[in-house]
Amino acid sequence: MSGAGGGGEGGGPGCGSPAAWRAGWSLVATAALCLVSSASVLAAGAAPMSKEEKQRLGNQVLEMFDHAYGNYMEHAYPADELMPLTCRGRVRGQEPSRGDVDDALGKFSLTLIDTLDTLVVLNKTKEFEEAVRKVLRDVNLDNDIVVSVFETNIRVLGGLLGGHSVAIMLKEKGEHMQWYNNELLQMAKQLGYKLLPAFNTTSGLPYPRINLKFGMRKPEARTGTETDTCTACAGTLILEFAALSRFTGTSIFEEYARKALDFLWEKRQRSSNLVGVTINIHTGDWVRKDSGVGAGIDSYYEYLLKAYVLLGDDSFLERFNTHYDAIMRYISQPPLLLDVHIHKPMLNARTWMDSLLAFFPGLQVLKGDIRPAIETHEMLYQVIKKHNFLPEAFTTDFRVHWAQHPLRPEFAESTYFLYKATGDPYYLEVGKTLIENLNKYARVPCGFAAMKDVRTGSHEDRMDSFFLAEMFKYLYLLFADKEDIIFDIEDYIFTTEAHLLPLWLSTTNQTVSKKNTTTEYTELDDSNFDWTCPNTQILFPNDPMYAQSIREPLKNVVDKSCPRGVVRVEESFGSGPKPPLRARDFMASNPEHLEILKKMGVSLIHLKDGRVQLVQHAIQAASSLDAEDGLRFMQEMIELSSQQQKEQQLPPRAVQIVSHPFFGRVVLTAGPAQFGMDLSKHKSGTRGFVASSKPYNGCSEITNPEMVMGKIALMQRGQCMFAEKARNIQKAGAIGGIVIDDNEGSSSDTAPLFQMAGDGKNTDDITIPMLFLFNKEGNIILDAIKEYEEVEVLLSDKAKDRATIFKGKMLPNYIFDSNLEVENMEQKSSENDSENQKSEKTTSGSQDLSSVSQESIEESSPISQPESVPPADVDSSSILSSKEDSCPTENHETAIHDSECTELDNQPQEQTKTEEESSPNVSWDNKVQPMESILADWNEDIEAFEMMEKDEL
Repeated sequence: MSGAGGGGEGGGPGCGSPAAWRAGWSLVATAALCLVSSASVLAAGAAPMSKEEKQRLGNQVLEMFDHAYGNYMEHAYPADELMPLTCRGRVRGQEPSRGDVDDALGKFSLTLIDTLDTLVVLNKTKEFEEAVRKVLRDVNLDNDIVVSVFETNIRVLGGLLGGHSVAIMLKEKGEHMQWYNNELLQMAKQLGYKLLPAFNTTSGLPYPRINLKFGMRKPEARTGTETDTCTACAGTLILEFAALSRFTGTSIFEEYARKALDFLWEKRQRSSNLVGVTINIHTGDWVRKDSGVGAGIDSYYEYLLKAYVLLGDDSFLERFNTHYDAIMRYISQPPLLLDVHIHKPMLNARTWMDSLLAFFPGLQVLKGDIRPAIETHEMLYQVIKKHNFLPEAFTTDFRVHWAQHPLRPEFAESTYFLYKATGDPYYLEVGKTLIENLNKYARVPCGFAAMKDVRTGSHEDRMDSFFLAEMFKYLYLLFADKEDIIFDIEDYIFTTEAHLLPLWLSTTNQTVSKKNTTTEYTELDDSNFDWTCPNTQILFPNDPMYAQSIREPLKNVVDKSCPRGVVRVEESFGSGPKPPLRARDFMASNPEHLEILKKMGVSLIHLKDGRVQLVQHAIQAASSLDAEDGLRFMQEMIELSSQQQKEQQLPPRAVQIVSHPFFGRVVLTAGPAQFGMDLSKHKSGTRGFVASSKPYNGCSEITNPEMVMGKIALMQRGQCMFAEKARNIQKAGAIGGIVIDDNEGSSSDTAPLFQMAGDGKNTDDITIPMLFLFNKEGNIILDAIKEYEEVEVLLSDKAKDRATIFKGKMLPNYIFDSNLEVENMEQKSSENDSENQKSEKTTSGSQDLSSVSQESIEESSPISQPESVPPADVDSSSILSSKEDSCPTENHETAIHDSECTELDNQPQEQTKTEEESSPNVSWDNKVQPMESILADWNEDIEAFEMMEKDEL
């Protein structure tokens, strides 16, 4: 998600009116409601950053971009994306399928097209000209491959239009691109026509996927059977399609996109004015009736506001304001943004938030609603400071829900817009933190690698195109002065993929009637729509500490406590109806809670073994509404019980290769053991060179003790108990052990986390640490041994900072992050040690042996997932059993240590499938490097993206 270029000049009354936009005033204003620049008002809220420091950070962003872009062009092009761990391109059909994530790939050099206008923003005009020539020469849009309509629109069509926008700007300046004759625009038009068959539905909502060569024609297309699409997928088309119509004079594109938006607006829930996450493209029925501002919906709201900015159509602003009022009424629970049910918006639909909502503070800035933007942004920043990156999803008490982080740019985007709106140098420091974390934790020799687990620091072999399209653009603009950019950024609006579209399109080729269709659906309160610039005294009170005063109460919201729940605004002021009992708040010993259960038709039975059984009979509820509350309570309790079962598992561990040439940059996700040294209680971990044991299975006395003594022994899984292997290598003098799976091709990306159980006997005699690696991760170490002979690793609870690993050692400067000076290594290492002492005090919960695998001589298998409890049904009894003392009962004001907030995210994952859409006739140069023999390809964790598969990945 992106917005119009930040900053801007203030204006008099009426500068935001539709007439003003159509008259060209849009070139002066930068947001839909003419945000004013107030740098002088708020700059005193934080210490100013020197111009030299800003310039240094801007140059650092340029160097980081060169590292990412250069490696893509050298090792991956013309493939769609770079695989930074194996230094090669990701070609669809030649790599194991990652499911819907791969729908963004169409064998059209995705990363290059997505990066075109970024090159110009970063003043790399020579590289831009070369890139355009490559696109025109090499890219084929007629491949027999099924792609996502949404992703292809925002990344490829948007990338071509953004490239065309800056190309004609450069040509007009007379220095570059003098040969250019709208070739990118012609490619965009060709692609636009290829996407149009997806709109052949009764509703006008597009199919989610289309075949680039055959469209929707069956059976060749191999698609067209889908019935559902996400709201954002259907509602994030208007900017690109309207721009294509305005550029070319062909109105059909804008007409189709408008029809889809009109249908979504008509199908909103009328009493709450909210929309659901997924909708049936044929009937218009909501399939998923939860509503939020994150995955599945986010850019729909964004494009309503920006469509008003770009096209000057009043109805888009009216629709946005109607939705925004509902969002702030129901979803916004400052500083949180929680999904609700569209039919019962006072009830939260889930207890966690996804990272895509990080765009929303930036959108609120464009709207002119600064206070909640500051609050939510600060909450997100506190989460980042705790985990280094924003996890894909986190709970309302800020525990990790989904641990991945694919280098998303949404938080950087909101940081940029908040800085441009407030001028508060605090946001420059936030940007500096983002740069440092990217260099410290994500940078690898061949680019930047996504985080597989923010808790352990392990990597994924992916660098998505949006990282180059958006992240570096926003970070550079954050630190750049006006003279650093070769054109006026405020003459353009940013699409959701941060592509640039000129605002003068608002007065060009207006082939679509601007009839206000909004009032046909609902009576609107005109007072909700302001057509003038916000009063600066209201938007930015004359107080230099304004922004800081909003942030201050949120400084400790993540680190100092783990709040149990969220209190609604109505409760805090003692007004409004009392919210229903939530499962997370329930206490079986509380008489008031028992009375509420009875009212909801829920009975409580104490079992002899100490468990509590809950049974719901809807007919026994006091009313139909109470029965609904009872059903929701039972479903929440099922989810809570399942979550607690997961938390009984040990968290994943890390194997970090620290020897040459890796120097700690490669981190492998490892399964823990329920015996031996507890790495969570030993902050330094266990470090040593690796050696293979003989026999390799480790099931008898080690015959090469001289090779294993003082080292970390490698063993193969199978033929005996894990504990027996540990005892044998410990007797031979090993300081640790790694068991490598014997199942060829297994990987932590496609299999559940594996825990090594004991042998049913006392294992207190085992004192060395033991970790488990799946086959692919294990082969990385084995291949490194073949190449370099001596390989040193660090076994730990999570990846360590390289300054900490190499403390006091003389090593080449290049192994350290570019933002770290070698002479500061001692100081940063000391700080890291102090931080680790705080975060590594964990307690080991009791284990349910029935959920842990034990490896036998005959056969071994990964841990079994807890069986899911069927959801309660209003028309029948719902039964749920859980430990009475397992529900959190601490008062929400009680301070709880950080370690008690950690959570194991061990959700089930799907098996990979072979992609059948590859074209054997297309020659793709993977440019495989020698490192391929050392580093194995990692597959995508599909299940973790189940809720986000159709959104901006």
